[in-house]
Formats: sequence, C-alpha cells, structure tokens
Amino acid sequence: MVLTQVYQAEEGSSAFVGSVFASRYVQDPLPRYEMPQKSISKDAAYQIIHDELLLDSSPRLNLASFVTTWMEPECDKLMLEAVNKNYADMDEYPVTTELQNRCVNIIARLFNAPVSEKEAAVGVGTVGSSEAIMLSGLAFKRRWQNKRKAEGKPFDKPNIVTGANVQVCWEKFARYFEVELKEVKLSEGCYVMDPVKAVEMVDENTICVAAILGSTLTGEFEDVKMLNDLLTAKNQKTGWDTPIHVDAASGGFIAPFLYPELEWDFRLSLVKSINVSGHKYGLVYAGVGWVIWRSKEDLPEELIFHINYLGADQPTFTLNFSKGSSQIIAQYYQFLRLGFEGYKNVMKNCMESARILREGLVRTGRFDIISKEKGVPLVAFSFKDMSHNTAMKLATLLRRYGWIVPAYTMPANLEHMTVLRVVIREDFGRPLAEKFLSHVAMALDELDSSSKAPLLPALKYTIEVVSGTNDANQPFMVRVLPQEAEPVKKTVPLLTGKTKGVC
Repeated sequence: MVLTQVYQAEEGSSAFVGSVFASRYVQDPLPRYEMPQKSISKDAAYQIIHDELLLDSSPRLNLASFVTTWMEPECDKLMLEAVNKNYADMDEYPVTTELQNRCVNIIARLFNAPVSEKEAAVGVGTVGSSEAIMLSGLAFKRRWQNKRKAEGKPFDKPNIVTGANVQVCWEKFARYFEVELKEVKLSEGCYVMDPVKAVEMVDENTICVAAILGSTLTGEFEDVKMLNDLLTAKNQKTGWDTPIHVDAASGGFIAPFLYPELEWDFRLSLVKSINVSGHKYGLVYAGVGWVIWRSKEDLPEELIFHINYLGADQPTFTLNFSKGSSQIIAQYYQFLRLGFEGYKNVMKNCMESARILREGLVRTGRFDIISKEKGVPLVAFSFKDMSHNTAMKLATLLRRYGWIVPAYTMPANLEHMTVLRVVIREDFGRPLAEKFLSHVAMALDELDSSSKAPLLPALKYTIEVVSGTNDANQPFMVRVLPQEAEPVKKTVPLLTGKTKGVC
C-alpha cells in the first residue's frame, strides 16, 4: 500500500504530494550537518532514514559483539511501553524502581552475597559494565584514600593491578580518575592474568586487583580462587587489606548456571564488588549493566548523593542521571520468564553451538583454537602459520557473506598473534553455525586460489580501431598489438553500442 498525503502549497514553495518514493525530498540533497529549513512528511523522514540504515550490517550476523541482539516479542512490547519513562524519576515511577531493586537482589544472591533472606543487597543498575566499573573503581579509590588519610600516609598515587587482557573501560577509568594501571603481561599459551605475577605487583598503593570472569580476547575465566588465596597470604604478611573486584561482564550470567561449583564470587572473602552486563548474557538489549557490593561498608557513604527535587529523598550513585527504564524492565522480564532453569538451558545451547563451531574449524586443519572449552561460549582461533594478513583477508571475505568476524592482534608480548573470534549468542543456533562453517570453507578456497594464481608479466599494448561507429547495431572492432611484438590478428569487440553502465 502506498501512503500519500497532500499538502496545501504556497506559491513558490517546495511542498509536494507525498508518496514516499515520489517525494521530491528523496531526490534533494539531504542536510547532514545543518538543520533543514522546512519540514517534510513523517513518511518521507522515516523512509529516508530507514533506507540509509539498510547499509548497516545485520546485528544477528555480528559475531564480534557480546551484546544481545534478540528478545521475545512480549519483552519488546514491554520495552516500547516504558520507552518514555525516565528511570531517574524514582518517586514518579516507584514500580520501575522496585523492579530495579528486585534485580539487584536477585543478582546479589546469584553471586552468593552474604545477605540474609530479609536483608536488602547493595547494588545499582548502570548503563553498562563500563559505568559499573567506573563506580566500583571510585568506591575502591575512596575507601583506600580514607584509610591512608586516617593513617597519616600519602594518598596521591593509587594503582590497580590487572591483566593486559582487560577491556578498554579499565584504561578509561585509570586515565579519567588518575589511577595507575599496572598490567600483568600475557605470555605464549597463557592469555589471561597470572595470579602469581599479579600478587607480586601489589603494593601499599594498590586499591584493588581486578580479575576477569570471561576475557574479551579469548573468553577464558581467570583463576579468582587462586588470586584470593595468594592475596590473603600477602595481606596477612604485610598488614594490608588489598581487595578484589571481579569484572564478570561476560561470565557473570554464565558461571552460576554452568559451573556452580566454581568459586569466583562473594564466596571468596576478598571479593568486595562484582560487575555484570545485563545486555550480554543477561539477555537484554544494549544499555544495562549491574554492580553489586559485598556489604554497605564496601561502598563509602560520601559517594552516595541524596536528592529531593523530584518529589522525595532519592539516594543515587551513578555517573549520569537521566536514563531509560526499558532495559531495567526487560532484565526483570528475563529473570521472571526464564528463571534459573531457562538461563541454564540458554547457556547450554550456546556452549553446544560453540562446540560445533570449534570442531568444524579444527576439521579444516588450518587453525589453532586458543579459547578454552570452559568459559564464555566463544571460539577464538588463529591460523597455524600465524599470518596476520591471512587472518585479515579471511575476515574481509566472510564479510561478503554478511558475517562480521573481528581479527585483532594480541596485547604486549604477543603482538605476533592475530586472532579471529566468534562470539556465540542465544540467536546463533546450530543452523547458523553450520552455515558459517560452510562460508569459512568457501572463503579458505578463495584464499588458496588467490595465493596460487600465477603473476602475469606487466605488458603494454596498443589498441588499433579496425572498424565500427557509435551506432548500436555496428560494434567497434579492434585489434590488440603488444608493443615490440607481432600484431595480433584476432579481432575482439570492445564496445557493443552501450553508452551507459559499467563494463
């Protein structure tokens, strides 16, 4: 159906009869960096932007991202119904605030926080794990500063110990809030932080050690239990009380369901805060993260602001203020809809798709798998010959089929390694995994063919017109004469009367 709308035109105006594709606004140059002087119809505005967005890649085929790209229609509906609610207005939207508090308590208990049945957990919803890490880092910094001031010691050179595999948000925190980032370098065959080396780097100015449950590079879980034990021993020896933060952005919604026996969370005494991304394996669209503290004592009171100009006293600890409510509501929907059993089934399915993909890549005989089977459901692999160019070319060829597969070099000490990584999300099931493998095989064949193609010598030619005109029925005839060679007697058509198009 064609939607049309007739406008009353003023003399000399650029009004139009608005079938979307018949609209003059489809042909006029679009103002990109200045606001247009006149309005256009809602149909034309929608269609123009919709058509331009067609050039974006498909989110479902974006295998670089951990972020959720599919939710049930019922949840989409709930999110749309809440899209005009500002979460900051807690007094005006008390039910939304209550849903956030429920989510905080659900996650805290999932992470074995030491709270009683009727006790409220300490935590907050954030825009993503980046904000959550900023907040937890600020809490550690302020706690350390307060202690140093009370002891009469310098408090101007805080540092954090991490692995070189941390996500860039940790570098942002360190730079923005003036904290030294001390990174444990990776090594061949060990692509996560070594707990022994990390504890060796801890000093009296270390505000925390950050461990990762699900490395961005390989999906591997770091050994938080060993880190806790080693750091406990060092604290006892030195008299320090250096704590641990767990960046569980990717793994926080995986480990409790697939590896319940794994000790990485608040069961370990030095773990004081944990962040997790609701928009990754929390199964919510982009825009929601969570940070949970072990107890109230681990979140300094002076960082919490109390405001009342929205109608009631509202405690807040965020880097921003206004934000949408949709993702908070969607997170509660997923908890209510799936429950522990549902999340476990989703994660098992993701791991099964990862297994199929991993085994398919191994069968090609071309790749080394560097990711672990236990961790985040992803497959990180590199060419056996460690070729940087070949990995980049494969990523480019796969993009022709619509797949976005990142190819990246590893951090310091391992720059010679170029890795490709496929993240398995809920919507990447077995059929897509098998189709992806078939496209990998086709791309490898193309790589092999291009590498075997003989290089022809660069020759110069003279083209001599034999006969023909611009008449469409009378094609040009030419003969090609290699310079310093006998004329080629065979004649070939150069043009066939076409005056437009690409040959």
